[in-house]
Amino acid sequence: MSAAATPEILIVDDQDDDVELTRISFRRAGLEVALHHAGNGREGLDYLRQRIEAGGGRPDLVLLDLNMPVMDGREMLLELLDDEGLRDLPVVIFTTSADPVDVEAMYRLRCNTYVTKPVGLEAMVGFVRDLHQYWFSIASLPDADRLREE
Repeated sequence: MSAAATPEILIVDDQDDDVELTRISFRRAGLEVALHHAGNGREGLDYLRQRIEAGGGRPDLVLLDLNMPVMDGREMLLELLDDEGLRDLPVVIFTTSADPVDVEAMYRLRCNTYVTKPVGLEAMVGFVRDLHQYWFSIASLPDADRLREE
């Protein structure tokens, strides 16, 4: 992602209310991001692969819920690991589960960060500010365009 580009985030979550709260929180925080949504892991993988195949590149970050129908976050993370073109895509587990077993399992599957969803609008606004600051100002992200050319 170039310094001038708008960050792109794929939210993979089956809870429409949580997705909408995230959208509202980015707006309230005054942060410009392009948010894309998939309702489960299968939809998320399809979106990523179709976008790459069409030459549209990848989003900069995935916010991935764990517990979803069809394909959950665990299964999606496993498939990302097996996909040469997606395995280095930064993934933040973004879920209601604070279970230490889930946390450990997701780091073993190479998630980049594990976050328990904040409760309430103000807490969510604070979270998206921190997320944006870290991932798009502090962290160095893979250059998806360069990787696609290799």
